[in-house]
Amino acid sequence: MKLLKLNRGRLVPALEEPLAEVSLDDWRDNPQGHADATALVISNDTSLSDIKCDIHGFSTIVLEFPAFKDGRAYSQARILRDRYGYTGEIRARGDILRDQLLFMARVGIDAFEFIGDADGANEALKEFSVVYQAAADGVEPVWRKRLARAAAA
Repeated sequence: MKLLKLNRGRLVPALEEPLAEVSLDDWRDNPQGHADATALVISNDTSLSDIKCDIHGFSTIVLEFPAFKDGRAYSQARILRDRYGYTGEIRARGDILRDQLLFMARVGIDAFEFIGDADGANEALKEFSVVYQAAADGVEPVWRKRLARAAAA
């Protein structure tokens, strides 16, 4: 499985850097025992509403996708970026399909443990030329562009 990282709108192969991982539950139970952890692993069935640890102390947050049809980690990524202001790496791990990469990037995921190749992954990021909803990626929705054009006319 390759690690692909989003860099200036493109997915590029990255070297696997060793992470000292800890699950959110283990961190909550014993934060001092995991002081050397650099990556926080959050299962997709975990509610983020009661995070009581300093997530900004982790360079990477790993979100688990146990099945491609289970999208709860999309919401987790968006909450981490928008509500908690997390600016570190959010990594997707698990059953990730090429068709999901664009949507994962839109919610703030910027690293992927992915089986496919980087070229195919980059093609997936370009499949849609406009978006209709605001997201963590900051791309302006088409309706907002239309309103601005109409106001300028």
